[in-house]
Amino acid sequence: MDLSELFWNATMPELKQGYILEKDCYICLLCGKEVEKGIIYPSENILYEAERYMRLHIERTHGSVFDYLIGLDKKLTGLTSHQSQLLHLFYQGRNDKDVQQTLGIGSTSTVRHHRFVLKEKERQAKTFLAMMELMKEKDEYAPAFIPPHKTAKMVDDRYAVTEKEKQETIKKFFPDGTTGRLEKFPPKEKQRLIVLRELTKRFDNEVTYSEQETNYILEEVYEDYVLIRRYLIEYGLLDRTSDGSQYWLKS
Repeated sequence: MDLSELFWNATMPELKQGYILEKDCYICLLCGKEVEKGIIYPSENILYEAERYMRLHIERTHGSVFDYLIGLDKKLTGLTSHQSQLLHLFYQGRNDKDVQQTLGIGSTSTVRHHRFVLKEKERQAKTFLAMMELMKEKDEYAPAFIPPHKTAKMVDDRYAVTEKEKQETIKKFFPDGTTGRLEKFPPKEKQRLIVLRELTKRFDNEVTYSEQETNYILEEVYEDYVLIRRYLIEYGLLDRTSDGSQYWLKS
């Protein structure tokens, strides 16, 4: 199961803490870093047991789970830019007067109205989640959709991919298996997305690659590696420095 699937399948408590325990290994849901349970990890002359070290990793690398979640695309959070700003200030413990002055909006009563709207959104979300859980118990015909990757730049119909479609596409474009070469670059957007997500498995989450290393990995897959590289960046799967000298998987 890839990182996006782990993220979207996590329970609320797991999502709030930012990591899960799977097969004696703590996995960061935000970047995929793994920490083996039972091992003592050193950091700045202090020894940490595995779970505490994972919490330290999240704090140092991501700031907080809240900071990471609020930074996700609005298609994934369902929040407007203004609502994200408000939530971020509320999370910092700012009072209504501070928020009103910082954002330069109406009055403190305006801020209280925004709090009320967000609370309504929370109640709606809880109701919707309950209905979806109940529906799953009855809807035997629901297809198994592949969750979108967390770094998707624009979630639209391209991401309505079922498990069956994924397997059929992989079989069609990787006739020798996913470790083999890509027969051709798919003409359809949905197929491209499936293929590109499969190609990210050839990169390590914790490694930053030079342009030459990136090109080598992709050329092993397809002759027009520049095209593949461009689409990996366009789909929010790969990122790079402004000068294109270094590349890494987006988490």
